[in-house]
Amino acid sequence: MQRRWQQQQQQAIRDPMQLVKLLGLDETFAEHAKAAARHFPLRVPMPFALRMEPGNPNDPLLRQILPLDAELTPNKDYSDDPVADLQSIVAPGVLHKYNGRALLTVSPVCGVHCRYCFRREFPYEENHAGGKQQAQTLDWLAENEDINEVIFSGGDPLMLSDDVLSGFVAELEEIPHIRRVRIHTRQPIVLPSRVDSALLDWLGDTHLQTVMVLHCNHANEIDDDVYAAMDDLRSSGTTLLNQSVLLKGVNDDIDVLCKLSEALFNGGALPYYLNMLDKVSGSAHFDVPKKTAIALATEMRTRLPGFLVPRLVKDEPGTAAKTVVY
Repeated sequence: MQRRWQQQQQQAIRDPMQLVKLLGLDETFAEHAKAAARHFPLRVPMPFALRMEPGNPNDPLLRQILPLDAELTPNKDYSDDPVADLQSIVAPGVLHKYNGRALLTVSPVCGVHCRYCFRREFPYEENHAGGKQQAQTLDWLAENEDINEVIFSGGDPLMLSDDVLSGFVAELEEIPHIRRVRIHTRQPIVLPSRVDSALLDWLGDTHLQTVMVLHCNHANEIDDDVYAAMDDLRSSGTTLLNQSVLLKGVNDDIDVLCKLSEALFNGGALPYYLNMLDKVSGSAHFDVPKKTAIALATEMRTRLPGFLVPRLVKDEPGTAAKTVVY
């Protein structure tokens, strides 16, 4: 029997014309979106779409998910693998970049297609940590005793069923040196019904420390349902963090960034990272210059207490940690 979140996910908007009509926009927006959507399809759950402002083509939530002609303009400074993920693969679906941590691409799909996604070109079919390759993934983790934290990523891990996720976590619990599981997900933001009793049960039952890193870029993404989901997650004993991406036309504004930090903390999530754009092909129109980014981060420090100021970072290939820009 399907659960509510699965039904809502199946009903996600995939047709640009449906989205344009829902928001009362000029239908030419849909025509312009179709070419880009053929390469990287539109996908947005209805609960997220309903938070967008009708009639506003510059709505910050809409800008994140609406395909644009600009995505098709070639740029020599942008690539299909901007953070060198493929160079970091050490076992099926296992990326090992940083000391003590291993990232697993446990899901090849996301509940929403963000147009700036740095893994929009990632070859998930050959690099999947679950399914038939899960045994090899677990063997690698067991053999590498310096790994104490496993990061579930993808795609979005919470696109998987809770039976699959809890089974994977149960296997991790058998590896003595694994102490913590971190889940990188956008689902509680775009589809808060994903946080249901089945998810909360296994999060609360595991002896591993659980950390969930949400992905929210604008305070308008957070409504009462999202706050309820965040509250439930914290009640399960899960630590909540958030990472955002600095995006031109979405959140490159000091008031917007400060409001986002306050809104996140109201829901019990600490602002963790503000990421500079990863230069994936098709995303150049989202880029915010480094000078502007530093100016914004500097101003945030003057307006907010330190614990509400995310670190401005950049993912640079070949480094031992994320590069702190400011």
